[in-house]
Order: sequence, then C-alpha cells, then structure tokens
Amino acid sequence: MPSGLVSHRAIVDAACLTPWGDEASGLPGAAPEELPRIVGFAISRFGPLVHAVATACLGPADAPDNHVGRYGAETAIVLATVYGDAVTVDTATRRTVAGEPPNPLLFFQSVSTSILSHLTRRYGIHGPLTCISAVSDPAGEALRVADALLHDPELRQVLVIGVETKPNERVRRSGELASAAGRGPRLPAGDAAAALLLRRLESDTGAARLTLAETPPGTASRDSGEPAGPLGWLSNFMELCAAAHTGRHEAHTYELSP
Repeated sequence: MPSGLVSHRAIVDAACLTPWGDEASGLPGAAPEELPRIVGFAISRFGPLVHAVATACLGPADAPDNHVGRYGAETAIVLATVYGDAVTVDTATRRTVAGEPPNPLLFFQSVSTSILSHLTRRYGIHGPLTCISAVSDPAGEALRVADALLHDPELRQVLVIGVETKPNERVRRSGELASAAGRGPRLPAGDAAAALLLRRLESDTGAARLTLAETPPGTASRDSGEPAGPLGWLSNFMELCAAAHTGRHEAHTYELSP
C-alpha cells in the first residue's frame, strides 16, 4: 500500500485464544488446555489452535448462517506466524537424526498451510491461501496482504489469522539471539491465536470499521518501547479483536510500519 494511503475495511467478526496455565496470569480468557482433535494432525497444538480460532470467528462449518455461506469462492485466508509449527518440524528432525523411518504425517502437517486446506474443505472456501512470516510487525504485514487481496474484485472477504505455539527450546533460543541482535518480533509466552474476518466496507454494514494507515516516516512502530508481555506480537491482533466486540459501529485504526 503506497505511503499515506488510507484503506477502510469492515471487521465482520473476530476471535482470540490466549495462553493458558501460568502464562495466562492476568489475561482475559485462555486457549483450552484440550483443543478439539483434528483428523490428520497429531503431536503439535499448532493445527488445532488455528482450527479452533478460525471456527470461533467464522462460526460452525455446518451452520447455515456462518460467515462463509455462499461466499466461499470470494473468501481468502491469510495466516501469519513467525516460527510456524516448530513442534512438528523439530519432531521430524529428531526422528531423522535418530535413524527412525520418516513419518508422512509429520511431513504433511509441518507445512503451515496444511491446516488451512482442512478449513477450506470444511467451509467450501475457494479463494487464495497465503502464509507469511515477517521479522518486523507480523500483524501489520498480514493486514497489508489482506488489504491487497481485497482490492481483487473477485474477493469479498479475507480471514486473517495470527498464531504462535508456546516457544520450544529452539524457538526460545532463536528469539533470544534475534532480540540480542535488535531484530525479530516479540513472541507470546504460550499458545496464542487470533482471527479477524475482514470484508470490503459497505455502506449498510453494522460491523466495526478498521482503518489501515501507513506510519509516517520517523514515527516509532507499534512495537517500539513496549514491554514484551505474554502475548508478544499477537497483542496487536488481540487489541483489534477486543475492539471489534466492544465497539461494533466504531472505527479503529491500525498503523502499518513503513
């Protein structure tokens, strides 16, 4: 999106799951310790976490009034995650190092978009699927991609999902090294996910309005100077989710880092 351009979208619905257990101290709500099982996904909570927050945002797949409905061909999905399904990737790597035979299931679910394919089959979504991993402002980059997709006249809405599982040893160490080098986004303390369904703004919509605007040059980004907190970079998504549910007819601005 060119510098200075302001774009308006409607937040049709939103959902979030925040860390549970010790990491959930002081947070409003938590991802259930036991997430619904998804056929074809095992070991890791990444896929079930994405599935749970997407379903909460869109509504049950078998419900006639869910947010996809007849708009399956006009619905796209954007998934933002810094490290992806690290648990699955590391499990597969350890098996290889130990000389164990490859597990086809681990190969399949190590691809971050595999759970999105599962969602498209359940909801009849036929629009493009996109997965991004950004070093700076992953939430803003995901919204930027969603906004670009909504300029396509054949698309009506985009489901934007942000997700991270609780950092394992490798992810934690990588995060520490990135932080020491002055780069890399803040990570949540535990499993966390958020989903926003964005739609091109219509004059008769009753949903909250989201304004995407470029941060002026020289202006600090949203992450600068803020404490890490238990939600990391996902706190930006969580704020939008909360705003969507508490101010249905109000406008909310999200500044995109330049």
